[in-house]
Amino acid sequence: MSTIENVRQRMDESLEAVRREFGTVRTGKATPALLDSVRVDAYGSKMQLNQVASISTPEAALLLVQPFDRSLMTEIEKGIMSAGLGLNPANDGQVIRVPIPPLNEDRRREFVKLLSKMAEEGRVSIRQARREGNDAVKALQKDGELSDDEARRTTDEIQKLTDRYIALLDESLAAKEKEVMTV
Repeated sequence: MSTIENVRQRMDESLEAVRREFGTVRTGKATPALLDSVRVDAYGSKMQLNQVASISTPEAALLLVQPFDRSLMTEIEKGIMSAGLGLNPANDGQVIRVPIPPLNEDRRREFVKLLSKMAEEGRVSIRQARREGNDAVKALQKDGELSDDEARRTTDEIQKLTDRYIALLDESLAAKEKEVMTV
């Protein structure tokens, strides 16, 4: 695999990771991704909620959690409450209803700060991929496998990739911020 392909793959992975993280941030409407960070004590270990229950959204402001094993109802409830999402699950013996409360202005601003922090971590990861790609180019150049012109062209290409991926990340951030701030 070429150096450029390697760098592109690392940047793709970084961008996708940030987009997945963005999905866990609450926007006032219910999505199953909100509960991705919830861990449940089940069968002697911590498991992701989506491994022990199905999650659906029957309404815009309600999540429905249906455990595969009803004996885990209280553990699932505890997991949702301890996840720090500000959600209060209601257990009716069959399913767990999780109403999504509307966000107030202060909470929205906190989420925007959190999104900005996530995006910055993504930018750092993209720049790290660029640095590793440039180091690989320098090593190839030093070993005589790349001419100075080829090395310069490859380094320029890596920089263009970096700029493009950071722009894509910024677009995702702007869209998510708009979604969070929309009342």
